[in-house]
Amino acid sequence: MSSTTIGIWFAVVSVCSYYVWRLLKWAWFKPRSLEKCLREQGLKGSPYRAPYGNLPDLISSITEAKSRPINLSDDTIPRIMPFILDSIIKYGENCFMWLGPSPMVIVTDTELVKEIYAKYDVFQKILHPNPQTKLLAQGLVSLEEDKWAKHRKLINPAFHSEKLKHMLPAFYMSCTEMLAKWDNVIPEGGSGEVNVWPFLEKMTSEVISRTAFGSSYEEGQKIFELQREQAEHVMEMSRSIYIPGSRFLPTKRNKRMYEIENIVQTSIRGIINKRLKAMEAGEASKEDLLGILLESNSREIEEHGNKDFGMTISEVIDECKLFYFAGQETTSVVLVWTMILLSMNQDWQARAREEVLQLFGKNKPDLDGLNKLKIVTMILLESLRLYPPLATTGRRVHKDTKLGELHLPAGVLLFLPTILLHHDKEIWGENAKEFNPERFSEGVSKATEGKICFFPFSWGPRVCIGQNFAMLEAKMALAMILQRFSFELSPSYAHAPFAIVTVHPQHGAPLILQRL
Repeated sequence: MSSTTIGIWFAVVSVCSYYVWRLLKWAWFKPRSLEKCLREQGLKGSPYRAPYGNLPDLISSITEAKSRPINLSDDTIPRIMPFILDSIIKYGENCFMWLGPSPMVIVTDTELVKEIYAKYDVFQKILHPNPQTKLLAQGLVSLEEDKWAKHRKLINPAFHSEKLKHMLPAFYMSCTEMLAKWDNVIPEGGSGEVNVWPFLEKMTSEVISRTAFGSSYEEGQKIFELQREQAEHVMEMSRSIYIPGSRFLPTKRNKRMYEIENIVQTSIRGIINKRLKAMEAGEASKEDLLGILLESNSREIEEHGNKDFGMTISEVIDECKLFYFAGQETTSVVLVWTMILLSMNQDWQARAREEVLQLFGKNKPDLDGLNKLKIVTMILLESLRLYPPLATTGRRVHKDTKLGELHLPAGVLLFLPTILLHHDKEIWGENAKEFNPERFSEGVSKATEGKICFFPFSWGPRVCIGQNFAMLEAKMALAMILQRFSFELSPSYAHAPFAIVTVHPQHGAPLILQRL
């Protein structure tokens, strides 16, 4: 065998050995080292099983929980996050589970939750290893450090209270169209069954289309429909371990995901280019999200005389995609669970309607009146407590650090069970699982006694930038619904909350609507 052949074989063996070592380190040695570190500090959890960890058990427990509805009086947590609850029951509150080869520590101490949210540079967002998940949306929610700070500064003007005021007509128009569809189903002075869930999804998607792209609303709707399909593909993908390189395989799902990405990118880029040309021609900026964002971006670049201080067109596109997904999902789930809860609690529905009619009568709700809706606000906050849009959030330890008394090495994940803290009897009292908006009669701070135990929109410096947008839209929609209809649960309603990304009613929300 020639020296050249020997050299080639040596190089091949060396490369293979290197990648085998990396694989073993990822799938075995590093997880075992992290497990030892956590157990030495008194944390308990199931032993690591390479390479999937608890993923198979997690998926099967969710599948089992979804197989049947629950009673209206049943605890929702065993259905929404059964495996997490079982882990806490088995190992105690100071425990961990395995998300593939990464240990995930469950954090239920409110002081630790506060520390995690406050130190956002150390405890960063969890990023899925599969780069294809980024096709859905990147933007502000997934950025870190300086890049996050830059984007937050540029996007902030779009969610200023003065700008939100200009978005009220879009809220009103979209809700009016939804109610007109209900009028067509329910006869004058009569009643009938309507599954309100798809209507609320459609209405909130139309709000996002109008507030994001204004006059380009119809094109925006097409983008939204594609983004919703992309979300389904990403969720399927997130339930499995990523095999490096698999995104390049010509599978049906891969091809469709890249096809959707190309269409969405091209559509949004086309809308942006039209806006930029109009701005160059001296036209006034439009009061929609895209117009405000482009104006803010342009001003920042001009002030510093350097494009690095602004966003690229690709980054603007990502922020638009994120606004579509996050904005629509949040408001639609808040509204559907609020309507379900008010169907179950007719006294609170009557109180809310009385407040709305006293402020507006049957007239169009205005900003000043919406800000005065105390009972409606209490109801929405209680709905967010019982059914937070995101039942859980997660963070990753970016670098070796201390959390409370724990020393956490880089690579550990942190699991913040939002809904568990929202339902904790030690925090909220014996009636924690019951619908009682009265607990928010003096505001959130009084209800929580200063603890970080209510965070439906996250908390700290990285609190959701769109929370005021979502709450204002929800108030407008709920006020208009209460003006026109009373509602109760249909006999066909099956109580089945479950988490996709946000907490959805698995079998919809069929209600009996009565025209007033």
